[in-house]
Amino acid sequence: MKKKLLIPVLALAIGTLAACGTAEKEKTTASEKTEEKQVLVVGTSADYAPFEFVDTAVSDEIVGFDIDLANLIATELDYELEFVNADFNSLIPGLQADKYDVVIAGMTPTKDRDEVVDFSIPYYETEQYMVFPKDSDFASLEDLSGKLVGAQVSSIQEELAKTLATEHSFKVESRNLIPELIQELKNDRFQGAVIENIVAENYLSQNDDLASFPIEVEDPDFKSVVFQENSELKGQFDEVIQKLIDEGKIDELKKKWFVVEE
Repeated sequence: MKKKLLIPVLALAIGTLAACGTAEKEKTTASEKTEEKQVLVVGTSADYAPFEFVDTAVSDEIVGFDIDLANLIATELDYELEFVNADFNSLIPGLQADKYDVVIAGMTPTKDRDEVVDFSIPYYETEQYMVFPKDSDFASLEDLSGKLVGAQVSSIQEELAKTLATEHSFKVESRNLIPELIQELKNDRFQGAVIENIVAENYLSQNDDLASFPIEVEDPDFKSVVFQENSELKGQFDEVIQKLIDEGKIDELKKKWFVVEE
């Protein structure tokens, strides 16, 4: 039987806009060594619940699936982590500029990205959704002909939306943050938005006026940790990620953040 993913309600909504796009702590250089442990600077974009987000009803701390995963890896490798929040489209340039040692932000390897950074082995696979106002009653991509569809800047969803736009005759505009896409849908600026299923389910659970349908794609969407080219960290992280998969620790994180129901 196919698994259904249910997302626990998280008090973030549009409130994450205030927390996203600004760093938790200014940092211009990457890893530093303390007397006890090496500190790795980790870039992320905390508008992508439940992978990484700020639950403003609880604290200003970045939490989520990716954050827990990074901390598990750091414990295995005896590193300390310093998370830095930034816009998604600035993460790879920041990694190249040595602002971060590692990036974990629900990022998918692509051919273009792979030319400038290195990726870990995959730790999760997701699907893509078209999210739209429920009263639109869309059932397929053909229904969006002539409409305006949103996507996140520099994401694989943006690439997918642009490809689909030529096939199904709709227009595409991009925004920096996922909450901005949701807001544009609710304001009737966008008639649809391409969003990853796990992230979309989170917003659908909090917005009864939104609906979705899955988008069929040829290539699966894998999530990976991102490194500077030829970083020795890649081999270390790959080994631990595989260990966490084998031990069922990744599945435990899925149950915590996604609530997998048979």
